[in-house]
Amino acid sequence: MSRLVIVSNRLPVTIQKEKGDLIYYPSAGGLATGLNSLDGSWEKIWIGWPGQEIKEAWEREAVHRDLAKDGLYPVFLTQEQISLYYEGFSNKAIWPHFHYFTQYTTYRDEYWAAYRAVNRAFADAVIPLIREDDLVWVHDYQLMLLPAMIREAFPSLSIGFFLHIPFPSYEVFRILPWRKQILEGVLGADQIGFHTFGYMRHFLSAVYRICGYEHHFGKLTVDNRLVNADVFPMGIDYEKYAHPDPKPQDGNGPLKIRELAEKQKLVISIDRLDYSKGIPQRILAFARFLQDNPQYQGKVTLVMIVVPSRANVSQYQELKEEIDNLVGKINGEYSSFDWAPIHYFYRSLDFPELTTLYQEADIALITPLRDGMNLVAKEYVASKEDSKKGVLILSEMAGASNELMEAIIVNPQDRQDITDALLQALEMEEAEQRRRLQKMQDRIRKNDVRHWAVTFINEQKKLMESQEAKIARHLSKEDKNELARAYRSAKNSLLILDYDGTLMPFKTDPKAVVPDEELLRILEKLGNHNGNKAVIISGRDRDTLQKWLGHLDVDMAAEHGVWIKRNGKWANNTGFSASWKERIRQVLENMVERTPGSFIEEKEYSIAWHYRAIDKALGEKRVREFRDVLLYLTANDDLQVLEGNKVVEVKNAGVSKGKAALNWVGERDWDFILAIGDDNTDEDTFKAMPPGAHTIKVGLDSSAARYNILSVEEVRSFLDSLEPVESEVN
Repeated sequence: MSRLVIVSNRLPVTIQKEKGDLIYYPSAGGLATGLNSLDGSWEKIWIGWPGQEIKEAWEREAVHRDLAKDGLYPVFLTQEQISLYYEGFSNKAIWPHFHYFTQYTTYRDEYWAAYRAVNRAFADAVIPLIREDDLVWVHDYQLMLLPAMIREAFPSLSIGFFLHIPFPSYEVFRILPWRKQILEGVLGADQIGFHTFGYMRHFLSAVYRICGYEHHFGKLTVDNRLVNADVFPMGIDYEKYAHPDPKPQDGNGPLKIRELAEKQKLVISIDRLDYSKGIPQRILAFARFLQDNPQYQGKVTLVMIVVPSRANVSQYQELKEEIDNLVGKINGEYSSFDWAPIHYFYRSLDFPELTTLYQEADIALITPLRDGMNLVAKEYVASKEDSKKGVLILSEMAGASNELMEAIIVNPQDRQDITDALLQALEMEEAEQRRRLQKMQDRIRKNDVRHWAVTFINEQKKLMESQEAKIARHLSKEDKNELARAYRSAKNSLLILDYDGTLMPFKTDPKAVVPDEELLRILEKLGNHNGNKAVIISGRDRDTLQKWLGHLDVDMAAEHGVWIKRNGKWANNTGFSASWKERIRQVLENMVERTPGSFIEEKEYSIAWHYRAIDKALGEKRVREFRDVLLYLTANDDLQVLEGNKVVEVKNAGVSKGKAALNWVGERDWDFILAIGDDNTDEDTFKAMPPGAHTIKVGLDSSAARYNILSVEEVRSFLDSLEPVESEVN
């Protein structure tokens, strides 16, 4: 049976010592609910911190023994580690920074050192438990280095990572001193999940700009692995809130909530104490509503629940004081003998109180300044399953706003926007309330927390299967040995090799790929002799190829085959004209003027605009702008516009690497043919090869080639292992 290995900062239990005994209380969090709902085809184990420092060896042994019965494995942390890693780097660096509160970000090397050390401690705890066929799922911002650490020990393991908070824009993320290490840690995973498309887009932008990895519809190739970034919005346990069991009792808390609801309209606000929640802004907006709409004074009450959090952090202490003062000021200004505008509770609610408050509230006012998802909004909507009465006012900065489109969406910094939304909500017809609630309920009922967990796991399984399929196409050691034997036994062999991305790594500056001594040595060994023929087919111009490789005994095709060098002599393959280049050059020069950092490369029979050194998105924008112009200008000249890797090239339509390769393929009946290339232009070569030819694609992309090989380094190593024909004869 396949196993799911879950790793999170906290285990789904809380440990307390009562009269010397260790007592374990299960967590009712959304993550635990979702993962526990997975079907029985998965055996699950869970690794995490048990929630408090456990010093004594006998206590640690007892915790290990007790938790292992339920598939739980603790990572023990010291109080210093908790202070520096969790309260320090996680909550004083990552949390504020990822929520755009950079003024609160603390840049301390000791915090970062502790973060790395604790991630390593988690890795040391996880790695001994892992089997090769496990599926590992790492959770959240406290463990962003862990996927890469696990990957070091298990290169082929399936690893997922989910970020439960926002991922900030590149311009914000780039400020972090440890930005690259964090990204490289996350990229150790095969599948990376986010709540919203915006967070995913920001992540991919940062990965490209900082690490240099490009993506294609969210898929990247990292260290010759396929990595998928995707959107998996987290849901709630819908039935728990739609039909609470047991139903709220007539205890003191629920009873008082109902009594309050009978006297006036209730607007509820429920948050953990945090500067990202926008609580002061919400209070001030409610005060403006009372000022602008005096007819509602005495008729509307804001019930504000603030759950204590991080009380020992100065920013949170200051925030608590600010909230206390604002509530006191507004209640002092607007209260009457039988009415207070704000009922403020600095505590958590038990489940009956919470569900009663949801059910009785006329409006939920949820306006965080930045929130990864915000499940309170979904819980409120689910609680209206029976009554179908209630209005959700939701911040556009909450991840949930992407799903709950029927809510009244507001800018949390715009007091007037919130004031207008409150008035709209209070005056909304019940039929409209039902219509909006019904649509939101249908959506979140279907996409609940179980759906979230199952979808992530299923997509990771598909990715794992896709990886296995690609690995099956990878040129294995046995395949290499078989090809080497076939090569040695052949009396005449044809080797067709691309240059950039195949024999030399792709570089930002296309002029910076001059062949090194190792490559020249390999090509000299494979040169044309004793029935062996090596051919370099490239998009580069003939002068460059001649300068770099002309002294070698190899044939060449330049400009995708416009120029052919055979037996030491260059010849024009066909009678092409270059008179069209002047018109095209004017267009491309305009692109260069508007796009600093780009440049034109002119060849005898083609012309290209390169944007390798500039922002990829800007380059693609320019391509879109000029594509139609270029197509119009080339329509009557039998030309083609070829879009490659950060380059747009205009050349004669009858030219391709495949057609160039046929010059050598048709030369004789070859005993052995090998073709290696890395990009779309090489696909023409692969397709032109006769049956029985051996074709190899560099990289993991889909291809017409029979095999995949992972890198330029592996190509060189493979070619270097091929012995010349004459050595076999000797």
